[in-house]
Amino acid sequence: MEDENLRMLRVIADYQFGRGVGRVLFPDTCKFILSSSGRVRQVVDGGVRIATLKPDSGWFTLSIEGARRVKEALPFPKMRVVVMDEVSDFIAAGKSVFAKHVVEVDEEIRANDEVVVVNTADKLLATGRAVLSAFEMLEMERGMAVKVRQGVKR
Repeated sequence: MEDENLRMLRVIADYQFGRGVGRVLFPDTCKFILSSSGRVRQVVDGGVRIATLKPDSGWFTLSIEGARRVKEALPFPKMRVVVMDEVSDFIAAGKSVFAKHVVEVDEEIRANDEVVVVNTADKLLATGRAVLSAFEMLEMERGMAVKVRQGVKR
């Protein structure tokens, strides 16, 4: 059953984040936290939460460790929202990203995608959910671009 769960989670991760990410995100050492109905809810590795599988959508939300693994698995700027260096501390503390602070973004990002937030040096700052599409993040002068779920300094 464990191997079946791991295979299924890797397929979902490959679809959501990109080919090959599933194996990097979920190595063979991963353990699962199951719901009362026996479905996978969270994935942990070495006692650290990597991701949570949302029951309503079937998509993953990432922890900081999960975001770190996704970032390492994908070339820049895949799955990333790049912000101005001046707001790095603010974002790393868990505050949301506003469109006026976005300097670069993976053009394939759509609203509601799980994203990794980095500074211009590709240093991990946070993980969260895109509120706007890539085009909107770059074009808009106002409004929230990414609802940050967790910053590195939390």
